[in-house]
Amino acid sequence: MQQAVDHALEGRAGSIAVVDVSSDKILASKNLDLAATELVRPGSTLKPFVLMELLAAGKLDPNQHLTCRRPLRIGAMRLDCAHTPAVTRLNTDDAIAYSCNSYVAEAVLRATGPELAEALRRAGFDSVRDEALGHIETPSTQVQIQLLALGQQGIEVTPLELLEAFRKLALRRQGSNNSSGAAIFDGLEHSVTYGMAHAAYVDGLKVAGKTGTATETNNPRTHGLFVGYAPAEQPRIALVVYLRNGRGLDGAMLAGTIFAEFARTSEKH
Repeated sequence: MQQAVDHALEGRAGSIAVVDVSSDKILASKNLDLAATELVRPGSTLKPFVLMELLAAGKLDPNQHLTCRRPLRIGAMRLDCAHTPAVTRLNTDDAIAYSCNSYVAEAVLRATGPELAEALRRAGFDSVRDEALGHIETPSTQVQIQLLALGQQGIEVTPLELLEAFRKLALRRQGSNNSSGAAIFDGLEHSVTYGMAHAAYVDGLKVAGKTGTATETNNPRTHGLFVGYAPAEQPRIALVVYLRNGRGLDGAMLAGTIFAEFARTSEKH
């Protein structure tokens, strides 16, 4: 798998880390120091944790459909969804699969600023290993709550912190009692099967994951993220791809090659 990681990141600025879900052992990596120290906005990779908290608190019905509204302006930012305009009514599963900004921006207003900030801290966006400590600001206005939920302002994490949060999510998926998060887990799998992270799809392997694209602090350029795990129904590995000056789609494409190598080597054993 190390060769696949090296090849995927060849000629690109960024980092990749692959971990064993159960043990948290790093199985393969490239530019691990960067993944441990660079603070980035997580963008849409935050959405599963936001909606998971609303579901757990009984503030969101996973089967309720909300309308995707365009244009979507939050404060000074325009954050129109990247999914097809043909998708207009979404439930929680759909919102994750299609990474709907509008759905999350509307749903998150059912939580207070302190509730949202605390939920993200509980999700694992805090110090792990020896990397730089990310930060979460407690939002006080509706605009700040929405931008935090979309990972666009008020939060910075390292790629390894993001990976740890998704590893914990994968551990929860392994558990026998995950009914409260079923829509989130389904949405992460559907994101790869037919949604915004389809570039990570691997024939014969169920992959779950989420893309994220966000602007850099004080920089108009974007960075790209993909975080996910496989096999989707019983996760064994989790990985993060971080690309400077990239998009989430680019990260998903690279992740797909690594998941494909995992599938190939797993068949041998």
